[in-house]
Amino acid sequence: MQVSIACTDHNLKRGNGDHSKQNATSPNVVNQARAKFRTVAIIARSFGSFTPRHISLKESTGKHTGMKYRNLGKSGLRVSCLGLGEYRLCSIAEQLMTIAYESGVNLFDTAEVYAGGRRSSLVITTKLYWGGKAETERGLSRKHIIEGLKGSLQRMQLEYVDVVFANRPDSNTPMEEIVRAMTYVINQGMAMYWGTSRWTAMEIMDAYSVARQFNLIPPVCEQAEYHLFQREKVEVQLPELYHKIGVGAMTWSPLACGIITGKYENGIPEASRASMKSYQWLKEKIVSEDGRKQQAKLKELQHIAEKLGCTLPQLAVAWCLRNEGVSSVLLGTSNPEQLTENIGAIQVLPKMSSHVVSEIDNILGNRPYSKKDYRS
Repeated sequence: MQVSIACTDHNLKRGNGDHSKQNATSPNVVNQARAKFRTVAIIARSFGSFTPRHISLKESTGKHTGMKYRNLGKSGLRVSCLGLGEYRLCSIAEQLMTIAYESGVNLFDTAEVYAGGRRSSLVITTKLYWGGKAETERGLSRKHIIEGLKGSLQRMQLEYVDVVFANRPDSNTPMEEIVRAMTYVINQGMAMYWGTSRWTAMEIMDAYSVARQFNLIPPVCEQAEYHLFQREKVEVQLPELYHKIGVGAMTWSPLACGIITGKYENGIPEASRASMKSYQWLKEKIVSEDGRKQQAKLKELQHIAEKLGCTLPQLAVAWCLRNEGVSSVLLGTSNPEQLTENIGAIQVLPKMSSHVVSEIDNILGNRPYSKKDYRS
C-alpha cells in the first residue's frame, strides 16, 4: 500500500471534524518544528540508520528556498508545491528525506512504512489498489477498503490517516459501494478525507453525484500524471472539476519517467531505466516516431532553459508548478544531486512569464483548449 506523508505547518489535529490551527507565535513553535523532523526521521529509520542533525525553524519552513504551500483542492490541508516520491533506496532514503525536508518539502509519497505511532503534524495518506494478487490489490469493494485500511493502519501503528486514495475502480465495482466505503472509514475516524488516483473526470463526477444523492462524502483530490507531453486532463478536465465540485490535483511524473531529462537524446544508456527489462514499454516509447519528435522538441526547450539559467529538468518542473491548479508536484528521484537539482525549480518559477510559457507552447504544439463538455 502506498503512503504519502506531509508534515504540514498548520498542524492539523483531529477533534469532531474540526481542524485546529497552530499558533505561529507560540513559544513552543521551534520545538514543534523539530518534532516534525524527528517524525520524518522515524520514517527514514525504517529504511536504514538515521543520524540526528540540527535543524532550525527557518530550515523547517523552507523560507530559504522560497518553497510555496497550497491547499489540497478545497480542503484545509496545506502541502508544499513540491513533494518527494519514489525514493525507496534504503542506503539514501535518510539523505533524500533530509534534503527535501530542509528545503521546505512537507509532502512525502512512499511505500507503507513503520511509523511507530508518531504523528506530530504529519498528514498521512494511503492508497488502495485493485486487480492484483496482494492483500491491498483485491478490489475496491466496501469490505476490501475497510479491511485494507485497517490492516495498513495496524502495520503503521497509526490510529488514522488524513487522506485515503482509491486507485481507478474496476468496472464491475458499483460507484455507490466505493463512496459508501470511503464515507464509512471517514465517519469511523480512520481517515479525514478521501481522494482518487488515475480516475477519469467522468468517474470522479459520478462519485460526487453519488455522494450528493445519498448524503455521503465526495473525494477532495485526484492524483494524475502531468508533464510537458501530457496535459489534457490536468489543464482542462480537472480545473472544471475544481470549480464545479472542489476536487484538487496532485501530479506525478513531471519528467515523464526521465524522458524530459534529455538523457535519451542519443539512444538508451545502459544504466538507464529504459534499459531495464521491466521498462520495455518505456524503451519502445522513446524509440518510436513520437519519441523521436519529443527529443527534437526537448533540444529546442534546452535553449529556453539556458536563457533562464537553469537545467532542462528544472524548466520542466517549474512549468508544472506554473499551473496554480496543481496543489503539489511529486518528484521522483534516485540520488541526492538529482533531488537538489529538481527542488531548484522553485527558483525558476518566478521566471515563468507569460512570454516564456508562450514560447514553450509554441515548441510543444500541444496546448489543450477547454471544452464545454468535460466528459468528452
